[in-house]
Amino acid sequence: MNHLNALAACCVLTLFSSALLAADDASCQKIRIGAVGWTDVVATTAVASELLGGLGYQTTQTQASQQIIFAGIQKQQIDVFLGYWKPIMDDNIQPFLASGAVRVAAEPSLDDAVAVLAVPSYTAEQGLKTFADIARFKEQLDGKIYGIESGSGANTAIQKMIDSNQFGLGEFKLIESSEAAMLTAVNRAVKANKPVLFFGWKPHPMNIQMPITYLSGSQDVFGPNDGAATVSTVTAPDFAQRCPNADRLLSGLRFTSAQEAELMQPIMAREEPAKVARAWLKANPEIVRGWLAGVTSFDGRSSADAAIAALK
Repeated sequence: MNHLNALAACCVLTLFSSALLAADDASCQKIRIGAVGWTDVVATTAVASELLGGLGYQTTQTQASQQIIFAGIQKQQIDVFLGYWKPIMDDNIQPFLASGAVRVAAEPSLDDAVAVLAVPSYTAEQGLKTFADIARFKEQLDGKIYGIESGSGANTAIQKMIDSNQFGLGEFKLIESSEAAMLTAVNRAVKANKPVLFFGWKPHPMNIQMPITYLSGSQDVFGPNDGAATVSTVTAPDFAQRCPNADRLLSGLRFTSAQEAELMQPIMAREEPAKVARAWLKANPEIVRGWLAGVTSFDGRSSADAAIAALK
């Protein structure tokens, strides 16, 4: 009997110790998330926010450019960013990594991404398939390359090609705009069956909504393997130590391009991101349980069931 009592006491102590280890600092209950206006980041940020909310955390979001977000983490004004596209954001994040101002999760949340110049497939069928082909199509393209928001890594790479006349692009003009404005211009060209050159990426519903051909022969302008990319979570350098439970969840999120495109499509149709995220999480309980393995509520008292129940 004494042996059984000792064993029971040991189990209780172990459970108590585990709860203490899982507990986050009081400052972690409010988690400040930075988000760029890219629909994939909006979607994954909404998913993370809903899960954190179900576990008793409170989240706020700051929409800003990637440089401002990295600076916000450095200034301890932002805790987390779920949208570090590597290598397209490498130049922007490098100074912050070098100074130890930010920390990148050990494993990417998405490992099958692509980010490189693209054309509608009918334009590729006309002969624009590689970066070396672009200059020949200058007249048909009106000398324009459609990029995204000012200051982005993608636009920087495009402007460098223009400034150095790489691939004979010296007389082209970069059109900077939001993701939505860029896609509006592309869709306008598609409806008119006109050639158009733009910065494209996967995951994104654009890959579902129209046939896209990503250009090859980029000479690593957008990174190795013609724009092959990963997406990772970035946090403040002390976040894992200060908020181990929240960090376990955020660093453990894993998506596929197909899953993110599924999330993004209704958001691009102007549905509320939080509503879309809740519906997707409710429809995929096994994925949620996998993400929440070893994660507890903020107070350390309950586990995955609390977050799943909160979605209903």
